[in-house]
Amino acid sequence: MKLIFEKHKQGRRGYSCAKADVPLAKPLDKKYCRGLQACLPSVSELDVVRHYTNLSRLNYSVDTNFYPLGSCTMKYNPKFTERIAAFEGFSELHPLLPQLCGGGMLAQGSLEVLYEVKRLLSEITGMSAFTMQPLAGAHGELTGAMLIAAYHKDKGSRRKYVIVPDSSHGTNPASAAIAGYQVIVIPTGPDGYMDLVEYKKKLNSDVAAVMLTCPDTLGIFNPRIKEIADMAHEVGALMYYDGANLNALLGKARPGDLGFDVVHLNLHKTFATPHGGGGPGSGPVGVSERLEDFLPIPRIVRRHDGTYALDYHRHKSIGYIAPFYGNFGVILKAYAYMLKLGKEGLIQTAEAGVLNANYCRVKLKEYFDISFDIACMHECVFSASRQAKNGVHAIDIAKYLIDKGYHPPTVYFPLIVKEALMIEPTETESKETLDGFIDTMIEIARLAQEDPAKVTQAPITMPVKRLDETKAAREPNLRWQP
Repeated sequence: MKLIFEKHKQGRRGYSCAKADVPLAKPLDKKYCRGLQACLPSVSELDVVRHYTNLSRLNYSVDTNFYPLGSCTMKYNPKFTERIAAFEGFSELHPLLPQLCGGGMLAQGSLEVLYEVKRLLSEITGMSAFTMQPLAGAHGELTGAMLIAAYHKDKGSRRKYVIVPDSSHGTNPASAAIAGYQVIVIPTGPDGYMDLVEYKKKLNSDVAAVMLTCPDTLGIFNPRIKEIADMAHEVGALMYYDGANLNALLGKARPGDLGFDVVHLNLHKTFATPHGGGGPGSGPVGVSERLEDFLPIPRIVRRHDGTYALDYHRHKSIGYIAPFYGNFGVILKAYAYMLKLGKEGLIQTAEAGVLNANYCRVKLKEYFDISFDIACMHECVFSASRQAKNGVHAIDIAKYLIDKGYHPPTVYFPLIVKEALMIEPTETESKETLDGFIDTMIEIARLAQEDPAKVTQAPITMPVKRLDETKAAREPNLRWQP
């Protein structure tokens, strides 16, 4: 496919302007004008329409194909939530109205949405209260780490460390470090769980918190999670729950009941709001009662007369961590999703997601190595180490899947699995879709043995074929030159 610049024909135009019927303004001072002519193509309207229409057809999305991107939960987004978010009463509301209109009577509906989502998430997670401000999962992590720091400071406790297993999301240690803590990494044991011997060695009164991704990036739920939490609490440390993978536990287990003190959630993952393209995201943070006073302001409260208001008078609060009250459009979609599915529907999403992941695990474990062959939760992690012996690496498998119409799974993550292939089918995919994907993966395993070049040369159907990815990263070519 040619670039729009390559379709340039001198003298061709895609617009026409009527003759001006008003006096011409004084010409702009030349010092404000470009010295060089803009290097823009001359193309017709039809050229432009066809170019961008065809370009859009190359976009990959969950609306067009299967998207088994592990750890990111690229699930289908129901369209009814988009319609609700577009209601004028929500979409045209100015975020400053509550402060300008004597108690916010014009924004009562939106304040009620925020309050009700906070209440529902508290029930789902077993937390005492929530803030809806964080704008993404990693932003929620940082908020949680700041809340932990505020809690220890309030108690006069100087703590230096945060414990993070090597099977956690990579943003966990980054969030802890930004909050001012040194990170202690605990390795995964031979059973696939965090090494409890090492954990006990590192756990002491200098530890501020233990940050756990649960289930972890191997797709595994640690059955000793309550024991781990109890040990942390014995030395005065707090438990942080990375809730990016809560979609595996909905209605089955509540982090608060497992001993966690802080929870962040990814509404754009667990509750089916759009995910990808850099946002928009939403990462609400919930806390146990002991941390409630430190939540960001303003807090959405329900007054005695049944109306809703914003409460700024929390002297222990960590303050604002985002403009206004969170990514309201995303929160609204999540609210509609929760109301539509209800308790039983949310439980069913967790069950179907776990079932689909284990179906893939069992069907493919004969063809690809698997580090820990135990029942997984929402995702399963394979290794292409066997195929790599014949020169077919995880990246080659990803490229071949593109030719077959599938978005590749996550590759080379988690880092603790060599040649990792991380597959998350989500609850929304049918058995027929999974079977087609599984058949293609088995085909790749066969080709890796019989005709590896066919895999390593992929993709061959895309406008852009094999790239020098190292050079592209070091010397990006971002501007077209004639």
